[in-house]
This record gives sequence, structure tokens and C-alpha cells, in this order.
Amino acid sequence: MVTETEAITKEQITAFFKDLQDQICQSLEQADGGGKFREDSWQRPGGGGGRSRIMTNGTVIEKGGVGFSAVHGEATEATLRTLNLTEPAEFYATGVSIVLHPHSPLVPIIHMNVRYFEMSTGHNWFGGGIDLTPHYVVEEDASWFHQSLKRVCDRHDPTYYTKFKPWADDYFYIPHRQETRGIGGIFFDYLKPTESCSKKDLFDFVQDVGKAFAPIYTHFMHQNRELAYGEQEKVWQLLRRGRYVEFNLVWDRGTKFGLETNGRTESILMSMPPQANWVYDFRVEPGSLEEKTQALLCKGKNWV
Repeated sequence: MVTETEAITKEQITAFFKDLQDQICQSLEQADGGGKFREDSWQRPGGGGGRSRIMTNGTVIEKGGVGFSAVHGEATEATLRTLNLTEPAEFYATGVSIVLHPHSPLVPIIHMNVRYFEMSTGHNWFGGGIDLTPHYVVEEDASWFHQSLKRVCDRHDPTYYTKFKPWADDYFYIPHRQETRGIGGIFFDYLKPTESCSKKDLFDFVQDVGKAFAPIYTHFMHQNRELAYGEQEKVWQLLRRGRYVEFNLVWDRGTKFGLETNGRTESILMSMPPQANWVYDFRVEPGSLEEKTQALLCKGKNWV
């Protein structure tokens, strides 16, 4: 942690994110018991670069990506409009982004992103969050997941969870399907220093969110990896992966930002599952576990 008297620099934040990527990859490899990440370092033509680490065909993880990036350059017109800026400006963005797709339909998909953005105009902010996408929603597991995130939030501000949970519900929503991507989690963006909350305070919170990822997901890896499933569950898994793809390609702002700023396509799209499926006018069977899950994919569900 950086002391209160020290200025928080983008170099310190970048160094933390690089170390976080290392720690998370080590934890996931240990929990998986067979898979290993391969690293693909890359440079962005406009400035900066990153390290994409990919695991394929592990024991638990079928495909997973843990990416670190630190990129800079001239802000796009879309970014300037978002910030209500009329003059050209330079940006610096760094962070860690993770998506894990398991073999088993009884182990959930998980996503995390923690990031920092800085403009040459002096604007700077943090963003990020963690959300869970079970193929089958188990209410006890959903409650445990949300309680874990609430504890992280409460250590920093008792209002964080009550603000960031609905934000996740709204963000991870698929309007054309009228359903949430999963059971949500927390999501926050444009967290800027104020008189009552310093840049250090915000950085401490973002660090704790990042450090919470590995214990949360390895819990589900260990708990669910040996659960039995059949062909029906695999069919459903591929359909739920299809919804995941729809959200990421149509609605996700991070995907759009990466492509608009000439980011590395392979790294941006590492969140895609290895396989997905779409069935025309698919209907769940009444009374099935699939129907139960479908009914729980809604905004405003109180999991804690």
C-alpha cells in the first residue's frame, strides 16, 4: 500500500497491475492442477503494450485469459465526447482483465476488470468490477459470491456495495434478450478523487477488488469441479456461452474501447469462449433447472 503522504503515480498503479496478473495466474494454475498459461507480449502501434496470458484445455479451465495492458496515445473522438472535451488530448490506460470459461457447465464463468485511466488534461479515474455467470444459478452460491464482494466493499465504504451492485445489474444486461448476463456482482467506473475520498483511498479499494478475485474463483473451482453432468447440461452451457458472446460483442464498452483505440484484436477478444451455440427460438422445459436459471437472470435480485 502507498502511504498517505506519497503521491499516487501511474507508474505505481501499473506496477501493481502487473504484479496482480502474476499472482492471479499462479493461483489459477495451482487450483487447476494441469493447465498452464502461455504469455504473449505485444506492443500497441499507437503507444504502450501488454501481456496476454492464455490457458487452454486445463483440468478445470477450458479457456481462460488474464490480460495486463498499459497503453497510451491520442484520445479518440468518441472518448473526448464522453468526457465533454473539445480539444485533442493524450490518454494513458492500464489494467488487468480476466475471463475464464470452464469445461464443466457446473463451474461458472467469471469476469474481472480493474483499470486506471489518465488524461493529459488532468482527468483521472478508476474503474472495474467482478461479475459471475453461472450456467446454472445456485442461489446459495450466488449469495456467497455477493457476500464476498460486499465484505470487500464494506472495508472501504459502507455505501459501495449498495451503489456498485445495481450498477452491475444495469451494465451486465442484454437488452435484446431482456435478461442479465449472469448474477452480476459489482461494477464501478469514473471513480475520481474527492475531498472526502483521496486517490490513495480509491487505489486501495481497487487493489482489494483485484486481490479478491483468486480466492473467490478458486473456491468455485474446488467446490464444483467433480460434480457430475450430462449432455443436457453441455447443450445448455453452449447456449449460455452464446449469450455471453452477444453481450461482449454488442454491448460491452471495454470491447468497443479496445477496438476504437486500435488495440490488439486477439487480446480484446480473448474473452470469447472456445465454443458457443445458438438454437433458433430455444425454449426451456417447464419446471426444469434451465427454467429456474432463466427466471433468476433479472435485475434487482437481492443476494445478500
